[in-house]
Amino acid sequence: MEEKPQITWHQHNVSREERETLKNHQGCIVWFTGLSGSGKSTIANLVERQLLNRSVHTFLLDGDNVRHGLNAAPGMLEEHYGHDFARRFGLGFSAEDREENIRRIGSVAELFCQAGLVTLTAFVSPYRRDRDEVRARLDEAGRQGDFFEIHVDTPLAVCENRDPKGLYKRARAGEIQHFTGIDDPYEPPRAPELVLDGAKSTPQELSAQVVRLLGNLGKI
Repeated sequence: MEEKPQITWHQHNVSREERETLKNHQGCIVWFTGLSGSGKSTIANLVERQLLNRSVHTFLLDGDNVRHGLNAAPGMLEEHYGHDFARRFGLGFSAEDREENIRRIGSVAELFCQAGLVTLTAFVSPYRRDRDEVRARLDEAGRQGDFFEIHVDTPLAVCENRDPKGLYKRARAGEIQHFTGIDDPYEPPRAPELVLDGAKSTPQELSAQVVRLLGNLGKI
């Protein structure tokens, strides 16, 4: 049996409250979820721009960008670190790898939140359990109300018609396996803080709804 590592939590000398006082707003996580092509990244970027204009400190974690580094695929890691390392730490798109992808992102977002940043995430994050576990981790740390789940509820037909990356076309052709919405499920949130209709409103209108929510809840 592997010996349990001896790890001790060290309290920071500077508190979260002091960081938030300096920034003049609270930290939180705004978690955008929805199908590929639903408009998550577009809306999240617009929200970040609007918050910047209000002098709010933010950081946006985008699904594609994170997979260039922190959650890189095995093929991207192998050239620099070797096959065994890439196989152990690289993340593909299996259910297990997607779970680890969201676990890592949730941990990073939590750190940014503690730093007093309004942390925006834009990930398909298709499995309800994975999203709920990020929320639960914050709740267990005594930070209820730090996690805002935003469901960009755009119908599959609309997303597929947009297909900005050509992924649906490739999935329909069998070139991509386990693609969310085609041959892998998307589990919508049961009780999100906000639902955005990505088919009936413009990204500008939808981003304004998110900023208004944060204001009404006293986060900014």
